[in-house]
Amino acid sequence: MTDKVAALAVAEEVRMDSAQLRRIVTELGEVAGESVIQLALEQMAMTARTLCDLAQQGCEGQVIAQAEKLSRMAWQLGLVSLAGVAVDVADCAKRGDAVALGATAARMLRLANVSLTGIWDCDWNADSGGG
Repeated sequence: MTDKVAALAVAEEVRMDSAQLRRIVTELGEVAGESVIQLALEQMAMTARTLCDLAQQGCEGQVIAQAEKLSRMAWQLGLVSLAGVAVDVADCAKRGDAVALGATAARMLRLANVSLTGIWDCDWNADSGGG
């Protein structure tokens, strides 16, 4: 008997509202706006990693707080997909569903990795003269 293992590719659809980013750059100027965005992305990356660690440890209360924090930050930067999945993580923790929490937290981390690096590839700074 020959066992075959299929490798499943996980591709997350990233939805971004580039208008949010353009507003930040327009209000603060290109240099300050990009600096604020960079700092926010770094904070979001740390929050996402902490959130996954807390989910693995079963710290539901802290997971909820971190997921809600991540969701707010993601909405402010127009990272629609990431914000939505962060809400889903909080909902799983509120229900006490450890299996769903683990799966959703892993999805959130994958989406965070794609969103936080891909944000520089979208056209949000085209109107401000940036690259």
